[in-house]
Amino acid sequence: MADNKKKRGGADRGLIALSEPYEVAYWSKKFKVTPAKLKAAVGKAGRSAKNVEAYFKLQKHKAADRARIAMSQPYEVSYWSKKFKVTPARLKSAVAAVGHSSKKVGEYLTGKKAAKKAKKTVKKATKKKRAKKKAA
Repeated sequence: MADNKKKRGGADRGLIALSEPYEVAYWSKKFKVTPAKLKAAVGKAGRSAKNVEAYFKLQKHKAADRARIAMSQPYEVSYWSKKFKVTPARLKSAVAAVGHSSKKVGEYLTGKKAAKKAKKTVKKATKKKRAKKKAA
């Protein structure tokens, strides 16, 4: 569908017309992407410039940390809970403490697990010592 050049209102400014080469060039330059990436983003997010901009921001954010734990996605909460062998509530508290990076959350959780194991080992050792003293 051709762009009506007489319409210059806000509704027209907020939409990306892929059929017009000058619009593809403008939006590609504005978002600092290739025309092919712009076309793919419009296919995924729709013609709205705001939606496409949000899509690109999300893609940049995902690229920064591919192993990011998105607590807003139930399937991710389930996946990471099973992977770290913790409850979703425990995972949520770990994410709140160290951030969304799975690497940092893993270190945080294993650090806590190691501390708990050390406490259990100390308790067992003291029980054995007490038992030996009573026997003697």
